[in-house]
Amino acid sequence: MRAIAPGGVETTWYDGLIDLPAFSPDDDGTGHPSVVALREQLSRADAVLLCTPEYAGTLPGSFKNLLDWTVGTGDLYEKPTAFLIVAAPGRGEGAAMTLTSVLGYVGADVDPQTCVRLPVARDAVGPDGWSPPPNSAPARSKRSNAWFGTRLASETAAANEALAVPV
Repeated sequence: MRAIAPGGVETTWYDGLIDLPAFSPDDDGTGHPSVVALREQLSRADAVLLCTPEYAGTLPGSFKNLLDWTVGTGDLYEKPTAFLIVAAPGRGEGAAMTLTSVLGYVGADVDPQTCVRLPVARDAVGPDGWSPPPNSAPARSKRSNAWFGTRLASETAAANEALAVPV
């Protein structure tokens, strides 16, 4: 996203997923530095791009745990949010349905045109974790992400930060 974001859009990579404790509705998260950091990054972001693979027909548990920490906080309420789901060809619907449900529940502003299901066979991923051929589905998803970045820049006068949350 950083490489294709339009001018004026700053991207921030969230890398604290592994440090998040298991969500408990009896814990507000204020005692966990990783939860506090997640909420601070979400509150500073003008938009959020969530990136995840599909795992066992839905979201990976650690990623769902991250989303659970946003329920009831308003961190994503009316915030422009999009997602990129990477899955083997013919897969990804379960993750898309779960994300759509959870993001709707928390009141995120999700435009379906900014969300992408990216079919990628395991053997199509290079050693650098990317390396798609130029006319492949991954290359086409870059155009969709560029559209998301352009929407962010044009709709948000103060658009200076987008948070990317990869899994």
